[in-house]
Amino acid sequence: MRVFILAVVFCAIALPCAAQTVLKSEPLLLAPYEIVFVQNATCPVGQVQKITGAIRGLHRRKACVTLAAEQASLAVATP
Repeated sequence: MRVFILAVVFCAIALPCAAQTVLKSEPLLLAPYEIVFVQNATCPVGQVQKITGAIRGLHRRKACVTLAAEQASLAVATP
């Protein structure tokens, strides 16, 4: 019984943490292969820009993707 209750508590905590944060501006520093989502005017309505960090000497990858409302939460980037 304890294992079941522990599993339910863990799922209740883990599910909100699985949501992606959508930033309002592109961060200046981004670790290699780190992915961030940015909501700006470069993508059409209903899509966000997916930015993947790169190692030195390479450019970041940018693509417009669609996120479900359950997957994203809006946040403000800190410079």
